[in-house]
Amino acid sequence: MDSEHAGRRLDKFLRARFKHVPAGQLFKLLRTGRLRINGRKIDQTYRLAEGDTIQMPVLDAAADAARPANVPVGLLKRLKNSVLHEDADLLVVDKPAGVAVHRGTDVEAGVIEAFRQLRPELPQLELSHRLDRDTSGVLVLAKTPSTLRYLHDLLREREDEIERHYLAIVAGTWGGETAIHEPLLRREDKVVVAPAGQRAETRVKVERRIGRSATLLRVQLLTGRKHQIRVHLQHAGHPIAGDDRYGSRAFNRKVAESGGNGLYLHAATMVIPKPDGSQLAIDAPTPQRWQRLLASGL
Repeated sequence: MDSEHAGRRLDKFLRARFKHVPAGQLFKLLRTGRLRINGRKIDQTYRLAEGDTIQMPVLDAAADAARPANVPVGLLKRLKNSVLHEDADLLVVDKPAGVAVHRGTDVEAGVIEAFRQLRPELPQLELSHRLDRDTSGVLVLAKTPSTLRYLHDLLREREDEIERHYLAIVAGTWGGETAIHEPLLRREDKVVVAPAGQRAETRVKVERRIGRSATLLRVQLLTGRKHQIRVHLQHAGHPIAGDDRYGSRAFNRKVAESGGNGLYLHAATMVIPKPDGSQLAIDAPTPQRWQRLLASGL
């Protein structure tokens, strides 16, 4: 095992290294002792060390050769010129609204599958975080396992050190709080505000009014819960334009009548502290489709 993977959890290493092998098959090898580290049976939470030797049987060829993602040509063309920043550790892209970040039940391929095909020289490319399918903007991919671990540590343990700013067009004239502290709880296919939920904090600043019935907000995530911005703004009485899950049907009809389509939530800026003490700020331009709604008399 080389130093690049030192400190990484064994289960995460295996799932990243053998992407086409079912996780259940890998964990079964661990449970039965057929996958060993330095000759010893080991738990999946074991953290790898430089010089470790992994011993495992030849995997089921059918599983290992599982059908790769079929990335549509149109998606490859759409993402090819979406890179906002690239260095030795990171590949940052401007994700279009309507594009999933990864393959799913009803999604043949997403951003990560597309870039693995566009950039075959980066075999360890991974998503460092997620954006909802209908949210556009800054999406950070890690080129190496060590970079991925560093970003995950920032996002999970040191959230106050990384800045995530979004733009949102919401219903009504915002006159609410500049900070929302409402715990969020997952329930089936939705997220709700509930005392038993996880801590969630969102900061809000008015950018400008849009006509008499909408507001453009700049929103900063202090925590990264699922659907956090959408739920917090809806709870505050100002659902996001085009939100078909948490939004207002009446407001969404008005948005559609004004020429608007899709969800109006955009990851505009991310400021990432680098290990060397410097900061990397990446901006994604506001989508062109927003201009019509911003100029409307909503």
